[in-house]
Amino acid sequence: MEQRTGLLLSGGGARAAYQVGALLAIAKLWGRRPGNPFQIICGTSAGAINAVALACYGARFRLGVRHLARVWRNFHVDQVFEADTRAVLGSVGRWGSAILFGALVRQNPLSLLNNAPLRALLERELDFSALAQALQAGDLRAVAVTASGYSSGENLAFYQGAPDLEPWRRAQRVGVPSMLAVDHLLASSAIPFVFPAVRIHREYFGDGSMRQMAPISPVIHLGAERILVISGGRIQEKPRARGEAYPSLAQVAGHALSSIFLDGLAMDLERLQRINATLGAFSPEVRAQAGLTLKPIQTLVLAPSRSLDDLAAMHHRALPRALGFVLRSIGATRRNGSALLSYLLFESVYTRALMDLGYRDALARTAELASFLGLEA
Repeated sequence: MEQRTGLLLSGGGARAAYQVGALLAIAKLWGRRPGNPFQIICGTSAGAINAVALACYGARFRLGVRHLARVWRNFHVDQVFEADTRAVLGSVGRWGSAILFGALVRQNPLSLLNNAPLRALLERELDFSALAQALQAGDLRAVAVTASGYSSGENLAFYQGAPDLEPWRRAQRVGVPSMLAVDHLLASSAIPFVFPAVRIHREYFGDGSMRQMAPISPVIHLGAERILVISGGRIQEKPRARGEAYPSLAQVAGHALSSIFLDGLAMDLERLQRINATLGAFSPEVRAQAGLTLKPIQTLVLAPSRSLDDLAAMHHRALPRALGFVLRSIGATRRNGSALLSYLLFESVYTRALMDLGYRDALARTAELASFLGLEA
């Protein structure tokens, strides 16, 4: 029986453009072959949006990648959140009033930014009926997006797929069969404080990377036996640097976002490698006799070969004036604070640079990708 291949797209705001560049290289490698190289597609945060957008094209993998690339190549901040002077200064004023006057303010602000434009973009660009048709036709086995419940504290994987798939429950991790919609994507990409939480059924949800202890878990639960992971940031540890100046607000915020988006994935990959090494010490026969149902999961990770923080800092002047002023005032345009900028810089000059990097990084590993996908190099 042929192994099912899964695709996992991590979160990271504007950094998700890197994933699209890598997918363009994979589409080139896939060529004109029919079908889709990935039977199971899962995503978190901005990666969830890329995952569903790709899945909507089902077996037309190359066309789906080209559609994604068109959107990301022409991105502007105002397609994601209101970034004009009135909106930005209004948000700053509301938050300032809430902090200064507290209980005297009738209604506290829901978020720093209003992402209503993102809802409009998703409603315009995504065809969920095509997603349902692709799943029904068997072009895909499952698609999943994750979100974090603010009341329950659980990380939920909302999945749509084959009828034989069963929901699951683990410690703080739940798999829920769902008919995916725009609200699931907005919930999965609701970066805390930055974008508003989204109510689904009886609970408000935020970014799926929060409290996500096992990012790879949903792909495995849905049946993947080998998994391609495309990350929005470096997985390996960075050398410790000497810090002389007190960290700016942007540096602290960027550190927090990197912890949310990157640390869980790095730890889960490390855990999976240990499990694979342990299972590899025993033959399949011995594992069967011992009643071990676990099996090795083959993974391949594509991650940026250079710092996306530095890349964002190079393009900070592309920001709308008012937003640029606010981010500059908290240190986001400085090199040590540019991590925050790297998540919010939805401008084509930056997203195109990320796509180019993703494309080059994936092409540099053509032989590995071809072997992983069962193709000739």
